Amino acid sequence: MAEGTEKKGDRIAKLLARAGVASRREVERMIAEGRVALDGKVLDTPATILTGLRGVTVDGKPVAKADHTRMFLFHKPAGLLTAERDPRGRPTIYNALANALPPGTPRVMPVGRLDLNTEGLLLLTNDGELKRAMELPASGVPRTYRARAFGEVTQPQLEALFDGIEVDGVRYGPIEANLERRSGRQHWIELTLAEGKNREVRRVLEHLGLKVSRLIRTAYGPFELGDLPKGAAVEVRREPLERFRSTLGRKPR
Repeated sequence: MAEGTEKKGDRIAKLLARAGVASRREVERMIAEGRVALDGKVLDTPATILTGLRGVTVDGKPVAKADHTRMFLFHKPAGLLTAERDPRGRPTIYNALANALPPGTPRVMPVGRLDLNTEGLLLLTNDGELKRAMELPASGVPRTYRARAFGEVTQPQLEALFDGIEVDGVRYGPIEANLERRSGRQHWIELTLAEGKNREVRRVLEHLGLKVSRLIRTAYGPFELGDLPKGAAVEVRREPLERFRSTLGRKPR
C-alpha cells in the first residue's frame, strides 16, 4: 500500500471484541447472522474499518464505550456449566457470578472453559481480544490441574506424557505430570499443559487406565486459585494484568 493511503482504524470485529461484546470469532459469526448494524444499516462483513463504535448496534442496542481491560479470578464449583444459558435449564457460571462479581461489573466472558464437573480457577475478562489470545495454543499459556484418580500408574508413565500422546486419533502436546501422593489405588496428580483441548486431562488419564473422580484447575498462566473460596471472584489488579498482556505481544490500553 502506498504511503499515505493506509486506512486508519480497526476492523469492526476487533473493536467489538475489545468492547467486550464477544470474542472476535464470535463477533464475526454475529455479523454473518445480521445482528450488527452501523447507523441502522446491517453489516455483512467483519472487514469494515472504523475508528470507533459510534453508531454501531448489536441486536438493535447501542454498543457501550469500551471499558479498560479487566480480569477476574472465579472459583468455579463443580456442577455449573461454562455457558450463558442452557436449554435444559441447568445452572451456569452466570447464575453464581450474579452474586460473586461487584456491582457495576461490565459483561465478562470466560477464558477457555471448564467442564460441568471440573472445578477450580476460571478467568473472566471483558476483553474479547485478550480472551482469544490466551486461548490460542500458539500463545503457550500454561494451565495447571490437580486430578484425583483411581487405578495404577507410575511416575515414569506420567513423565512420558511430556513427549505428547495420541488418544483416539487426537494428538495432545507435551504435558508435565507429577504424582503428588498415593493412597492405595487413589492418586493425586498435578498436570500442566498449554493446549487445553476439550476434556484433555480426563482423556489422557483415562487412556492410562485411570478413572478421574475429581479435577481442579489451580492456575492459568501466572494467575493462581490460591485460597479463593468456591463460588467467589476477585479482580486482578491492573498492573500485573498489564504485565501479563505484554507477554502476549499486546500493548495495554
